[in-house]
Amino acid sequence: MHLNTEKKVLLIGSIITVLFVVGTVFLLSQGGDADVPEDQIITRKGLHWHPRVTVSIKGDRQEIPANLGLGAVHGKIHTHDTDNKEGVIHMEMKGLVVKEDTKLAHFFQTWGKEFSSNKLFDKTNSPDGTVKMTVNGQENKDFENYLMRDGDKIEIKYE
Repeated sequence: MHLNTEKKVLLIGSIITVLFVVGTVFLLSQGGDADVPEDQIITRKGLHWHPRVTVSIKGDRQEIPANLGLGAVHGKIHTHDTDNKEGVIHMEMKGLVVKEDTKLAHFFQTWGKEFSSNKLFDKTNSPDGTVKMTVNGQENKDFENYLMRDGDKIEIKYE
């Protein structure tokens, strides 16, 4: 096969363009954490944690549904049908994980339920009851801002 000068220039130009695009994509996918403050980084290697969450309203335990956050794309925080009844939350994150990623609020957003220091589901702090939370048996007032850790036992009550 004989290539004339015009075809050689087009071929070389195409190869250079492909190499440039591939190189740019590679470089942009690397080191994206340069602008993240070091004190906000939990890990750069991903994590797979399993905190446990129990929720009760006036003594009635609320069952955490199975397969929350699962679908064509699995959410970073989700449940499975094998251990949801025990309140196991699966936190599966790749690469860079920052503190914001582990906030308890993200689980409740996935669940589609409201949760804060003043509200649990449709219950708002009032003379009828208040939202309380313990983590590993100790009172905790971080509520939706609590940064979950592997093995945590988080108990949330409205009473």
